[in-house]
Amino acid sequence: MADAADVLIIGAGPAGLTAALALARQQQSSIVFDEGTYRNDAADHMHLIPGFDGTKPLEYREAARSNILSNYDQINVLQTRISDAKKDDSSGIFTLTDVAGKTWNGRKLILANGVEDIFPPIEGYAECWGKAIFHCLFCKGYEQRDCSSAGVLAIGGLSKAPMALHVARQVTTLSKTVNIYTNGSEDLAKDIAAGFGTVAPMKVDTRKIQRMTLQADGARIHLQFEDGSSTTEGFLAHTPATKPRGPFATQLGLALRPNGDIEAGPPFHQTSIKGAYAAGDSCGMMKNIPHAIFSGSLAGMGASQQIVAENLGQTSLFG
Repeated sequence: MADAADVLIIGAGPAGLTAALALARQQQSSIVFDEGTYRNDAADHMHLIPGFDGTKPLEYREAARSNILSNYDQINVLQTRISDAKKDDSSGIFTLTDVAGKTWNGRKLILANGVEDIFPPIEGYAECWGKAIFHCLFCKGYEQRDCSSAGVLAIGGLSKAPMALHVARQVTTLSKTVNIYTNGSEDLAKDIAAGFGTVAPMKVDTRKIQRMTLQADGARIHLQFEDGSSTTEGFLAHTPATKPRGPFATQLGLALRPNGDIEAGPPFHQTSIKGAYAAGDSCGMMKNIPHAIFSGSLAGMGASQQIVAENLGQTSLFG
């Protein structure tokens, strides 16, 4: 088994596979490390990818992997979990170590292993996530269209009136009415209501949520409030906080954005460490599959152009 490649890629989802494909098209080798954990594991279907809309995420990944590996021998996909990443400053080589102690070396590194969601401390939220709680209403929600009512959970990243209203407007295209839950915040409720205008089919609800339950049909969500009352919504829109999956950003000392994402600059998503690139959910506001594919292709191109320039003893245009 090869223990070195031009580029090491942590993560075998759409971002990582696309990065490997871009590299292969320039005849650079890559090792893609797949620990088998994906953010969309809870989702029954994926959307926004022509030709695969409505496909199960696992089926899409298997089809993508099979297609790429059947056409390019520069790509090696390994089923293992990486536990450590470091860069030798003198040589510029990146070294990855897996949980069994095996090591691999690469000239460049692409972090495409996604993020971990930080769920709010509401009982049942995790069980409803991806089933009836949606963070992207272009990816999810269409199947629940024309429901009588849907909700927005205005906490965390949606705890400012402009963001809550931004998401609520998207909900109006899928639901007859929208309830915006401020989970006890009266001040936020006033700010949101001030932005309703005259025709918005929206209401603000300040009751504190005690627990959430996925309904038996698997498509609706039941909210139990601390005052003993309850209601059922067609779905709930909310974006939880996230953090980059794994310890690698910390181990490498990468700069992070205020929201915890990896700072990866244009045009090729290179991080604050030369030769280390990021792709997918860990470096983008739009955490969905189209962005993962887009950023994965850019990260692959960035690593490739840097390698070619170095091979020729030249300086890359993009650092």
